[in-house]
Amino acid sequence: MASSILIVEDEPSIAELIAVNLSHAGFLPVRAFQTEQASQLMKEVLPDLVVLDWMLPGKSGVQFAKELRSNERTKDIPIILLTARSEEMDKIAGLEAGADDYVTKPFSPKELVARIRAVLRRRSPQLADEVVQINNLRLDPVSHRVLATNGIDEVSLDLGPTEFRLLHFFMTHPERVHSRGQLLDKVWGDHVFVEERTVDVHIKRLRAALAPSNCQNLIETVRGSGYRLTKTPITQ
Repeated sequence: MASSILIVEDEPSIAELIAVNLSHAGFLPVRAFQTEQASQLMKEVLPDLVVLDWMLPGKSGVQFAKELRSNERTKDIPIILLTARSEEMDKIAGLEAGADDYVTKPFSPKELVARIRAVLRRRSPQLADEVVQINNLRLDPVSHRVLATNGIDEVSLDLGPTEFRLLHFFMTHPERVHSRGQLLDKVWGDHVFVEERTVDVHIKRLRAALAPSNCQNLIETVRGSGYRLTKTPITQ
């Protein structure tokens, strides 16, 4: 699934330039021309990253970035600040407001796309296209394949779309415990309303899909907390 990028830019020509280049790079651009419009869009669906202009009508981009960082629902969304301000103190102010990166105008669209990819790799590795490998399990998000090897043979595992996304998230965040609510937000999306017990059902399916490769024990239940993927499973 393409990563959605919210562009908050009041100059139509610049917003269009960014949107076209993001589309060509495989992203899904969504445009807003002021922070109030961006807030309304984010109430429905959270973007994977925000490209935020500093100088906007009404509330500034820096103020909006601070609000996003102070809100529990939006605090982890990566932000790239886009501005004509190039002084060192301006960059510091932007970064202290919560921006993950800072791009000055005029800018190269290709550089902006590269910076977006870099921030997503750093902040949201499950959205990147890189192959992920843990122990003898290898997941390729581009070909949508999961392969396991026993040192001699390599087998392809059959995972449903939800189990694939769940495994991808676990493999890009190993050794961390995730609650059912966190998994719903990160894998299903915060705009999807399903019961937390749904997570348990898909964990069971994921383990069953991993069983032919003896990798099912990588997914551990942490009593009272949630689930994690471990690199050192306990042999049962």
